[in-house]
Amino acid sequence: MDFMALEPSLYTVKAVLILDNDGNRLLSKYYDPELYPSIKEQKNFEKNVFNKSHKADNEIAFLEGMTIVYKSSIDVFFYVVGSAQENELMLMGVLNCLFESLSQILRKNVEKRYLLDNMDCVFLVVDEIIDGGVILESDPQQVVQKVNYRTVSEQAYGFVLFDYITGNIEGPGGKSQSV
Repeated sequence: MDFMALEPSLYTVKAVLILDNDGNRLLSKYYDPELYPSIKEQKNFEKNVFNKSHKADNEIAFLEGMTIVYKSSIDVFFYVVGSAQENELMLMGVLNCLFESLSQILRKNVEKRYLLDNMDCVFLVVDEIIDGGVILESDPQQVVQKVNYRTVSEQAYGFVLFDYITGNIEGPGGKSQSV
């Protein structure tokens, strides 16, 4: 085996997948562009992963030279994919952080309907945990805090912009001024 293949790397996560109970993609982020470069290859991999995992009681699978940790909730399956040499505990830490963060944000309603209704928050959670395959955060409380800050501040900017466009800006003393 080549020495370079065993050298440690920060790029531990190859992909994050969220599939429904039929194996259809709700979210997928692939961090290694050479792993599955086309959508067709990605969907084929997701189908194989789902077929191997949806009836099993395990939390880990090895498929196509990848280490895959997974968890299910009601009608949704969460997957974190790493290389064959990757530490399963690190991948499981990412998976648990993803699941717990979404569980807190969605108030324990981690199911397909709520995920689809809050897909913007789901993407924010994934982006707070992983960036380009590098694990940034593994504490769900920190992720929730950062995502809540982002969503609240983004909404505030939206209201300010709306007020500016409509000319409804409050001046000193709380009196409405026209622009």
